Amino acid sequence: MKKLFFLTLILLNSSCNSVRFLNDYSSLNNPVSNYTTDNANLQNWHNLDPETDTIPGTSVERAHKELLKDLDGDKVIVAIIDTGLDIEHENLYNNIWINNNEIINGLDDDNNGYVDDINGWNYLGSSYNETREMTRILRDNKVNNRKYSLVEEEIKKEIKKSNDQLNILNYYIQILEDSKQLISRYLDNDKYSIDDVNKIETEDERLIRAKKIYKDFESYGYTKEYLNEGIEQYNDFINFHFNVDFNGRTSNDDIYDINDTNYGDSNINNIKDSESHSTHVSGIISGDRNNKDGNKGINNLAEIMVLRAIPNGDEYDKDVARAIRYAVDNGARIINGSFGKYFSSNPEWVIDAIKYASDNDVLVIAAAGNESKDLDSLSNDNYPSDQFFNKNEFSNTFIKVGASSIDLNENFIAYFSNYGKVNVDIFAPGVDIYSSVPNNKYKFQSGTSMASPVVSGIASLIMSYFPKLSAKKVKEIILESGVDIDLKIGNLGDNKHFREYSKSGKLVNAFNALILASKSKRK
Repeated sequence: MKKLFFLTLILLNSSCNSVRFLNDYSSLNNPVSNYTTDNANLQNWHNLDPETDTIPGTSVERAHKELLKDLDGDKVIVAIIDTGLDIEHENLYNNIWINNNEIINGLDDDNNGYVDDINGWNYLGSSYNETREMTRILRDNKVNNRKYSLVEEEIKKEIKKSNDQLNILNYYIQILEDSKQLISRYLDNDKYSIDDVNKIETEDERLIRAKKIYKDFESYGYTKEYLNEGIEQYNDFINFHFNVDFNGRTSNDDIYDINDTNYGDSNINNIKDSESHSTHVSGIISGDRNNKDGNKGINNLAEIMVLRAIPNGDEYDKDVARAIRYAVDNGARIINGSFGKYFSSNPEWVIDAIKYASDNDVLVIAAAGNESKDLDSLSNDNYPSDQFFNKNEFSNTFIKVGASSIDLNENFIAYFSNYGKVNVDIFAPGVDIYSSVPNNKYKFQSGTSMASPVVSGIASLIMSYFPKLSAKKVKEIILESGVDIDLKIGNLGDNKHFREYSKSGKLVNAFNALILASKSKRK
């Protein structure tokens, strides 16, 4: 799930409320208070501890230091249903799952229906750019879809919105470049710092405006590179996502036939910067903790099974359903999914696959989405979701994750994160998360797709050190052991307490989860 670009030049209120961290399981139900921070963009902030580090992270580092030191754990296979992955990345190659029952020889040695699937499977073939599901509904004339009547008007709105955003982005680039040129001429130097700009004293109105624009853009991280990423995204919307004349599928399978299974290949390796998502997600879970140049993953005992099924556009229901079943059948205990959409032609295939995972004691953890929507509202259908089952959970081993930030104030929930007292289970850090990207590089990225692997990593820690716990019990532990943040949230429009935005009302916490796991029996 990509995070959409929403741009503004209005300065945010940076004041912080205070919180206190809960030290042990006995106090887990008490609210947090007495907490302050003015730190930002810390490379490991999501793994830090609210009490010892004064950062609203998940206490992963504290757990390793105080609870797991000198203990031996079991390997746990975590399937990543996402884009392709750079399996040779320095921070990941030691933790890539290997199918020891398969040999690269053009044969299906283990008789699992997949040829040469050494590290997983690629359901997308050579394609990556794709349409949205609503576009496919209109393009393929799926009049039996219950949302068909909404599709055409919705696509028109999305194209208009994309063109409007492109105009804004291009305007921002122009005024940024003009401002930088004015400043360069004044300083007689093309290279300067924000301190150099702050020292400029002038009565020239054009230069005063240039100085303010430069400082505002700098404070938001609106670099030319960042703005161009937005332009690329909205061009993709117009050219691919909402283009009814486009079809990115390169295989000859019928996307509306779940039994048409002879497609895809074993080529899951990817080193393209444009397809970095899975590499970043995997680094959050199991990036080499001993690599001083990279990011610290949550659990180096987690082996990553690569399932390439998420394109640049909406995923196909068939691909996701088959990927889930592949993961279950080939030994995964956890499935991390960056999938979810608001239109679905065959949601029952994905739901049935998640139920299959539950029946086989496999935990499925998915991103909540990045549209700032209340998923409990019937006007905001999101697949897969509990709301289509009379607001009763369709699986006791399915977790949906919203994204939190480093800011302990009204902006604690990420401005882009979806939420819902029924349909979102818990929150985890998902803003400015530093992790691996292709070609041995590292980058900060934001999204509920960054929050989901935080929970998957913590779930894998629990399973590594308490392997007899069931997936259902691990879900219960994660939701129960989270931290209650005593804050009202103001950036989502309704000013409710943090606990009202998810089922658990909490922020995931590894330290508390491991303590609770140690006191639990398999159920």
